[in-house]
Amino acid sequence: MTDIKYLEGRRQKKNKYSPSSPSSPSSPSSPSSPSSPSSPQYSLMPSQLWPYITPGIPDELFENLPGIPLSQRELRLLLISQLRLQPNSVLWDIGAGTGTIPVEVGLLCPQGRVIAVERDEEVANLIKRNCDRFELKNVEVIEGSAPECLEKIKLAPQRVCIEGGKAIQAILQAVWHYLPPSGRVVATAANLESLYAISQSFSQLRAINIELVQSAVNRLETRGFSQTFVAADPIFILSGEKLD
Repeated sequence: MTDIKYLEGRRQKKNKYSPSSPSSPSSPSSPSSPSSPSSPQYSLMPSQLWPYITPGIPDELFENLPGIPLSQRELRLLLISQLRLQPNSVLWDIGAGTGTIPVEVGLLCPQGRVIAVERDEEVANLIKRNCDRFELKNVEVIEGSAPECLEKIKLAPQRVCIEGGKAIQAILQAVWHYLPPSGRVVATAANLESLYAISQSFSQLRAINIELVQSAVNRLETRGFSQTFVAADPIFILSGEKLD
């Protein structure tokens, strides 16, 4: 009698974890498995053109115009790393050019917002087309000259990226007014004059946690019948934060 009860108990335990049991563990091929393409995490990717969570979109995937600056991929990665973004950050990109930074940040922070400022109408439309290429809905393009047009922006920034501009000191002074405490500015300089102007402005504004990085990037490119290392445009990247 004891043996019969023991066997029945063993049978009940076995049936508890049978494939037909509702309480059985999910198999690896289950639709709810995180590795399944039908999993909800895959539907969060906003772009079919670049369906990755890492930045670094190849330059050739962007539409561009002759004479309009395009931040090269390696320099873009340096800029984005200096921004120190949070998932819901509001970024102002002033002098957005082709729109590479707004696109990268828009994809990286789908819960955040990006305001791309560009003075030229044709270039502003180029940014919009690149955002459409990557199916972005969290980027707004403001056509106008900084710093005068900044008062049109309704969302205050936590991060500001300044990609050049003749009135760099006036722009820095203006955006500092809109930044909250611990807000962060990243600015690029392609020549000694711009580097000095940004450094002087950070000093006058009493910025903290100032960092300076100079890029030195070489790419392997095919030239004729040979492969050659070609230097990317060298720039200085300065960053600083607003004192509490």
